[in-house]
Amino acid sequence: MFDIESIKFDKNGLVPAIAVNAYTNEVLMQAFMNKTSLKLTIDTGEAYYFSRSRNKLWHKGETSGHIQKVVSISSDCDNDSILLRVIQIGAACHTGNYTCFFNNKQDFCDVPNFNVLQREINIIKERKSNPTDGAYTNYLLNSGKEKICKKVGEEAAECVIAAMKGDNRELACEISDLLYHIMVLMECENLSMSDILKVMKQRQDNVRKKNY
Repeated sequence: MFDIESIKFDKNGLVPAIAVNAYTNEVLMQAFMNKTSLKLTIDTGEAYYFSRSRNKLWHKGETSGHIQKVVSISSDCDNDSILLRVIQIGAACHTGNYTCFFNNKQDFCDVPNFNVLQREINIIKERKSNPTDGAYTNYLLNSGKEKICKKVGEEAAECVIAAMKGDNRELACEISDLLYHIMVLMECENLSMSDILKVMKQRQDNVRKKNY
């Protein structure tokens, strides 16, 4: 149970709050909370902040519809900072960017992360909601489950062939194709990544209980 009384608010009654994508841990935004907004967040399951510029409570997405559904809330070791794991509806940033952390950026090395998979899922969902003429994703979705399943089988076979050839570059490409077609199948069947992750987590928990 989250203990609000343990939080160390500053002299203005505020504490910094960082929101991250619950699925990918991508940092979305940083804002501030006071005791009231923190309590509202806990009570409603949606993120509330305190706007310093407007000097008022702020329900994230109250005008844009881009709300944050809170999955979990925690504080740091000093209890002077809040971390929210959220399901972000739409964009987190008022500029229309998905995350507020896009400005003045420098990459020191190219290390793609699981955000790439989430973006692919979002693109597939967008194609389903707003079909695009000539889009391969719409072709698959319009063709139906049988066609999509056939493509999943073909891509799986091509993964095996690439692996047997010992060509890791080709294997990476074929696995990418397989993952894409699996995600299209998931969308076709209204299966979310969360559904998959729940099964995997349950299996991992069972493994830990059995100590092997």
